Amino acid sequence: MSADLAGLAATHRPYKPEECAELARRAAEFIDIGELPQSGPGGYVLLWSDEHSIAWLNTWWEARDTGFHDHDGSAVGVHVLAGRVSNEGLPIAGPRRVGFYGAGESFSFPGTGIHRMDHEAGAITIHVYSPPLRGIGHYEVVDGFLRRTPGSPDEASPPSPGLREALGVG
Repeated sequence: MSADLAGLAATHRPYKPEECAELARRAAEFIDIGELPQSGPGGYVLLWSDEHSIAWLNTWWEARDTGFHDHDGSAVGVHVLAGRVSNEGLPIAGPRRVGFYGAGESFSFPGTGIHRMDHEAGAITIHVYSPPLRGIGHYEVVDGFLRRTPGSPDEASPPSPGLREALGVG
């Protein structure tokens, strides 16, 4: 991690969701996307981790659906460096609310929410979580019931095909 990136994260308190998005945007200024290896399905690289935040650079050379998941209380801010992504919360009543974001755009999501992201092939994003991720809960419909499966903070969230079908998400 460069000293510049480490300096971005220096604080004495956890960040609010919109502050996470601003940190992600500022971190993007230090990334040269032309120098990123572009092979395989893509992956993620740790940019920094301290007691109040953690940041990941995500590259998805193939399309990637995170499935519905939570961040176990950690807020997230996302900045899109390249490509296009969508973000939606888990709707219980009413229409779906999907946000679409392209290069140069940012958004945030509270630590209390359940959401999914869909990354088009070629999407590059920075995600800042505060407090640092302790775990991720993955959601799926099993035998007609919504189930949460706990996961490690450094494992990718699987798609939620049963939940998407139950919600009528194409």
